[in-house]
Amino acid sequence: MPQAILLEDVESLGERGAVVEVSAGYLRNFLVPRKLAEAATSGSIKQAERRRENAEKAAREAEEKARESASVLGRTVLTITQQAGDDGRLFGSVTTQDIADAIREARGLTVDRRRIHLEEPIKNIGTYMVVVEVVDGVTATVKTMVTGS
Repeated sequence: MPQAILLEDVESLGERGAVVEVSAGYLRNFLVPRKLAEAATSGSIKQAERRRENAEKAAREAEEKARESASVLGRTVLTITQQAGDDGRLFGSVTTQDIADAIREARGLTVDRRRIHLEEPIKNIGTYMVVVEVVDGVTATVKTMVTGS
């Protein structure tokens, strides 16, 4: 049976970059015309191995950078000023977008507002601990102080 290098994820065979054994007809008539795989030669196997190693290295570097960003965010104290009444209740609220903007302004980090976890918008003056998910599985807790003006 010939070997093939998958160019895309194929549900029944494996993930992109995997070297799999398939029948010659399946490779020639199905995988190659749809650009899902290419025939494996010694050179193409080595090239696929290098691509996989480079992808793993890039993923490790991205995770390391995310951990550094999380540690920076963990040491960050945000101060958000909103108009408030005498009783400490805000006119409006502090939303995840406001927190994302404050992080970008304070640290230069762009965080998607959907990755900031607030049970409900902040409606009172005070100090809050807000969980920010930098990437999947890497979170940081940001101390957020809401003050009135």
